[in-house]
Amino acid sequence: MNDPIPPLKPPNIQVELAKERNRAAAERTLMAWIRTNLSLIGFGFGIDRVVAAIENFKAVQDLNPVRFSRILGLAFIALGTYAMVFAAIEHHQELHRIQRQEEYFYIPRRSLGLTVAIALVCIGVFAFVGILVKAIF
Repeated sequence: MNDPIPPLKPPNIQVELAKERNRAAAERTLMAWIRTNLSLIGFGFGIDRVVAAIENFKAVQDLNPVRFSRILGLAFIALGTYAMVFAAIEHHQELHRIQRQEEYFYIPRRSLGLTVAIALVCIGVFAFVGILVKAIF
């Protein structure tokens, strides 16, 4: 005859609650990244708008427009966009890992925060050197 279907094992409430806490922590982390990246993008747009206003003012005085600040603004927008995409990918992967495994294991990976921090240091050094060179010459 046909083999009877074994009854489903009831879920372990402690494991399910731990998974829910991990999901909530992943959501909070994603929201923090969204706030940070929106600030970076907004800062980049702000720099660009200030430069555009300065260019309009300088056009009346017949001076050369400043291009460096526009590049700096675009760098902040690019960094914010890059970090937003990778934060969303990392969040999606984290949710899949929580969902698939009976026991949730921590897997060390490259830090997105460290990557963004290094990029901000590079942008800061680039801006500092550019302003210093412009002030000297």
